[in-house]
Amino acid sequence: MDKERPARITPAFPERRWLLPSALIAELDPSPDDEDHEPSGRRSPRSRRSRRTARDWTVDFSCFLIAVVIGLLSADALENEPHLPHAMEVADQVIGALACAAVWLRRRWPVALAVAMLPIGFLSVTSSGTALVSLFTVAVHRPFRYVAWVAGAHIVLQPVFYWVRPDPELPYLGVVFFGILLAAAVAGWGMLARSQRQLMLSLRDRARRAETEARLRAEQAQRLAREAIAREMHDVLAHRLTLLSVHAGALEFRPDASREDVARAAGVVRESAHDALQDLREIIGVLRAAEPDDAGRPQPTLAALDALVAECREAGMEVALAGHVTDPAAVPASVGRTAYRIAQEALTNARKHAPGTAVTVSVTGAPGDGLAMSVRNAPPEAEAPDVPGSGQGLIGLTERATLAGGTLDHGPTPEGGFEVRARLPWG
Repeated sequence: MDKERPARITPAFPERRWLLPSALIAELDPSPDDEDHEPSGRRSPRSRRSRRTARDWTVDFSCFLIAVVIGLLSADALENEPHLPHAMEVADQVIGALACAAVWLRRRWPVALAVAMLPIGFLSVTSSGTALVSLFTVAVHRPFRYVAWVAGAHIVLQPVFYWVRPDPELPYLGVVFFGILLAAAVAGWGMLARSQRQLMLSLRDRARRAETEARLRAEQAQRLAREAIAREMHDVLAHRLTLLSVHAGALEFRPDASREDVARAAGVVRESAHDALQDLREIIGVLRAAEPDDAGRPQPTLAALDALVAECREAGMEVALAGHVTDPAAVPASVGRTAYRIAQEALTNARKHAPGTAVTVSVTGAPGDGLAMSVRNAPPEAEAPDVPGSGQGLIGLTERATLAGGTLDHGPTPEGGFEVRARLPWG
């Protein structure tokens, strides 16, 4: 299977690509074929080269013109050297003309051209323009270590050159200082251009990282939403389906039950199935509408705990509700919903793992003191059958309590039963 390629970033102003250097375009919008040829992800120097843009042609012609103009001015200065042989003067101009033509090779071999211009500069004064252009090219296209070596060689050789071929019109120290200053200015100008390109590439990388982080945040938000919906479906449907299982089992194992008992159990089965389908339909509706959980369907509160206990009693469970809550209407909605889900899951677990045992639900609390609740069942008379997925509901309850800012623990009681204890903030 092919690796998924990263999304290509189209450079800014794609309709004005001719205004950008070809080397920068190759970095901003690399070719997928070039990326596939390099297993390490780094493009080879051959793949980095791209077709010159209109800007490149303009810059290359300007560099060629600058080299020619400096060469012509230097050729006029050759007449002021009385001790220079005519053959040397002609050779100087021929070498200078070839050096000017070599300016068109500066993009392909910038370092090689700059190094070659160091000895050529001693032989030909008219090639000084090409030497400056090659130094500028190295500063633009290569890292600082190459610029330091080439520029340092230019600066070191300046005193030697003007000692061998002094300027008849300018003092020695003055012309050496001017040459060193000119070389440093050209190298600095090139490094400034390179830094601007590096800045643009860094902004491109930041944009890519921002897009990646935004995509990861969106995926994380979707995953959290799915987990919340999964917990909601588990809490709601497990309670309903457990009632179905209990009453369907009663119909199966008590064939001698009276007609009234069978009708009552069948009615509970029908109502539980209808409620389960209704809850599932509401949760799926929230998922399809992509609405927050609180806005998609009515959520239970602490006041609905009495109805939950009454429903369990109708299903045949022996449930006692105890405790005292000061001003139940003041309990925050999120805390009340969490307390309801804890009681619902604990009652469901008691029905599955300890059928027929007495269960006590205790809720106490006041503003500022928090809300404390516990669900305890008596020891089961017989060993309950193993239920698939046991323990997942308690993990979900622990996460709910933690998200609400509270705590939840559970475990067996000294008498042999089981207890779920939770403490939630209030006030």
